[in-house]
Amino acid sequence: MTEKIRIGKKKHIALIAHDYRKKDLIEWVRYNKGTLSTHHLYGTGTTGSLIEDKIGLPVKTFKSGPLGGDQQIGAKIADGVIDCLIFFWDPLSPHSHDVDVKALLRIATVYNIPVATNRATADFLISSPLMEEIYERDLYDYQSRHRKETLKALEEV
Repeated sequence: MTEKIRIGKKKHIALIAHDYRKKDLIEWVRYNKGTLSTHHLYGTGTTGSLIEDKIGLPVKTFKSGPLGGDQQIGAKIADGVIDCLIFFWDPLSPHSHDVDVKALLRIATVYNIPVATNRATADFLISSPLMEEIYERDLYDYQSRHRKETLKALEEV
Protein backbone atom coordinates (compact mmCIF):
# COMPACT_ATOMS: atom_id res chain seq x y z
CA MET A 1 0.00 0.00 0.00
CA THR A 2 1.29 3.45 -0.88
CA GLU A 3 0.27 7.02 -0.22
CA LYS A 4 0.78 9.84 -2.71
CA ILE A 5 2.71 12.88 -1.47
CA ARG A 6 2.29 16.06 -3.50
CA ILE A 7 5.43 18.12 -4.10
CA GLY A 8 4.82 21.66 -5.31
CA LYS A 9 6.57 23.43 -8.18
CA LYS A 10 8.85 25.18 -5.71
CA LYS A 11 10.95 22.36 -4.23
CA HIS A 12 12.60 22.22 -0.81
CA ILE A 13 16.18 21.15 -1.55
CA ALA A 14 18.78 20.12 1.04
CA LEU A 15 22.41 20.78 0.10
CA ILE A 16 25.20 18.97 1.96
CA ALA A 17 28.86 18.31 1.21
CA HIS A 18 31.71 16.67 3.04
CA ASP A 19 34.81 18.81 3.52
CA TYR A 20 36.67 17.50 0.47
CA ARG A 21 33.55 17.97 -1.68
CA LYS A 22 32.47 21.45 -0.54
CA LYS A 23 34.36 23.15 -3.39
CA ASP A 24 32.60 20.86 -5.90
CA LEU A 25 29.19 21.64 -4.43
CA ILE A 26 29.86 25.39 -4.40
CA GLU A 27 30.84 25.23 -8.09
CA TRP A 28 27.69 23.22 -8.85
CA VAL A 29 25.47 25.68 -6.95
CA ARG A 30 27.13 28.62 -8.73
CA TYR A 31 26.49 26.98 -12.12
CA ASN A 32 22.84 26.27 -11.18
CA LYS A 33 22.20 29.51 -9.27
CA GLY A 34 19.35 30.61 -11.53
CA THR A 35 17.44 27.37 -11.14
CA LEU A 36 18.19 26.98 -7.43
CA SER A 37 17.07 30.56 -6.72
CA THR A 38 13.50 29.53 -7.56
CA HIS A 39 13.44 26.88 -4.82
CA HIS A 40 13.77 26.75 -1.01
CA LEU A 41 17.28 25.75 0.06
CA TYR A 42 18.42 24.04 3.26
CA GLY A 43 21.89 23.00 4.35
CA THR A 44 24.07 21.80 7.14
CA GLY A 45 25.86 24.61 8.97
CA THR A 46 29.16 25.01 7.16
CA THR A 47 27.88 24.08 3.71
CA GLY A 48 24.80 26.31 3.96
CA SER A 49 26.86 29.25 5.22
CA LEU A 50 29.36 28.84 2.38
CA ILE A 51 26.55 28.87 -0.19
CA GLU A 52 25.13 32.06 1.32
CA ASP A 53 28.57 33.75 1.51
CA LYS A 54 30.01 32.64 -1.84
CA ILE A 55 26.88 32.50 -4.02
CA GLY A 56 24.44 34.83 -2.27
CA LEU A 57 21.52 32.41 -2.18
CA PRO A 58 19.48 32.22 1.04
CA VAL A 59 19.84 28.89 2.84
CA LYS A 60 18.02 27.70 5.96
CA THR A 61 20.97 26.31 7.88
CA PHE A 62 21.11 23.64 10.55
CA LYS A 63 24.02 22.49 12.70
CA SER A 64 27.22 21.19 11.15
CA GLY A 65 26.90 17.57 10.00
CA PRO A 66 29.03 16.02 12.76
CA LEU A 67 27.15 18.08 15.37
CA GLY A 68 23.73 16.78 14.32
CA GLY A 69 22.98 18.68 11.10
CA ASP A 70 22.60 15.48 9.05
CA GLN A 71 20.10 14.22 11.61
CA GLN A 72 18.22 17.53 11.58
CA ILE A 73 17.86 17.32 7.81
CA GLY A 74 16.80 13.68 8.15
CA ALA A 75 14.07 14.79 10.56
CA LYS A 76 12.88 17.38 8.03
CA ILE A 77 12.69 14.63 5.40
CA ALA A 78 10.62 12.48 7.78
CA ASP A 79 8.38 15.49 8.52
CA GLY A 80 7.74 15.95 4.79
CA VAL A 81 9.58 19.28 4.52
CA ILE A 82 12.55 18.30 2.32
CA ASP A 83 11.70 17.18 -1.23
CA CYS A 84 15.17 16.55 -2.62
CA LEU A 85 18.67 15.86 -1.25
CA ILE A 86 21.89 16.90 -2.97
CA PHE A 87 24.70 15.38 -0.90
CA PHE A 88 28.21 15.52 -2.33
CA TRP A 89 29.74 12.93 -0.03
CA ASP A 90 33.29 11.70 0.10
CA PRO A 91 33.11 7.89 0.11
CA LEU A 92 36.88 7.42 0.48
CA SER A 93 37.54 9.45 3.63
CA PRO A 94 36.66 8.24 7.12
CA HIS A 95 34.09 10.40 8.89
CA SER A 96 33.33 10.50 12.60
CA HIS A 97 29.64 10.68 11.76
CA ASP A 98 29.41 7.88 9.16
CA VAL A 99 26.43 6.39 11.00
CA ASP A 100 24.60 9.72 10.63
CA VAL A 101 25.35 9.80 6.91
CA LYS A 102 24.04 6.25 6.49
CA ALA A 103 20.92 7.14 8.49
CA LEU A 104 20.32 10.23 6.32
CA LEU A 105 20.61 8.24 3.09
CA ARG A 106 18.36 5.53 4.54
CA ILE A 107 15.65 8.00 5.60
CA ALA A 108 15.78 9.67 2.16
CA THR A 109 15.21 6.24 0.61
CA VAL A 110 12.40 5.34 3.03
CA TYR A 111 10.59 8.60 2.21
CA ASN A 112 11.29 8.16 -1.51
CA ILE A 113 12.88 11.53 -2.19
CA PRO A 114 15.35 12.09 -5.04
CA VAL A 115 18.98 11.92 -3.90
CA ALA A 116 22.14 12.92 -5.75
CA THR A 117 25.48 11.97 -4.22
CA ASN A 118 27.68 13.25 -7.04
CA ARG A 119 27.73 16.02 -9.65
CA ALA A 120 26.59 13.89 -12.59
CA THR A 121 23.47 12.74 -10.74
CA ALA A 122 22.85 16.27 -9.43
CA ASP A 123 23.08 17.59 -13.01
CA PHE A 124 20.50 15.06 -14.23
CA LEU A 125 18.25 15.78 -11.26
CA ILE A 126 18.31 19.59 -11.45
CA SER A 127 17.76 19.56 -15.22
CA SER A 128 14.77 17.22 -15.05
CA PRO A 129 11.51 18.81 -16.19
CA LEU A 130 9.97 17.35 -13.00
CA MET A 131 11.92 19.93 -10.97
CA GLU A 132 9.64 22.64 -12.37
CA GLU A 133 6.35 20.77 -12.08
CA ILE A 134 4.02 19.55 -9.38
CA TYR A 135 4.95 15.94 -8.71
CA GLU A 136 3.32 13.15 -6.74
CA ARG A 137 5.75 10.72 -5.18
CA ASP A 138 4.80 7.43 -3.60
CA LEU A 139 5.27 7.02 0.12
CA TYR A 140 5.53 3.32 0.83
CA ASP A 141 3.88 1.95 3.96
CA TYR A 142 6.94 0.45 5.65
CA GLN A 143 5.28 0.80 9.06
CA SER A 144 2.41 -1.52 8.09
CA ARG A 145 4.83 -4.05 6.59
CA HIS A 146 7.02 -3.93 9.71
CA ARG A 147 3.97 -4.37 11.94
CA LYS A 148 2.85 -7.47 9.96
CA GLU A 149 6.36 -8.98 10.14
CA THR A 150 6.51 -8.31 13.89
CA LEU A 151 3.10 -9.91 14.50
CA LYS A 152 4.10 -12.92 12.41
CA ALA A 153 7.34 -13.31 14.39
CA LEU A 154 5.42 -13.05 17.67
CA GLU A 155 3.03 -15.80 16.55
CA GLU A 156 6.00 -18.12 16.14
CA VAL A 157 7.11 -17.52 19.74
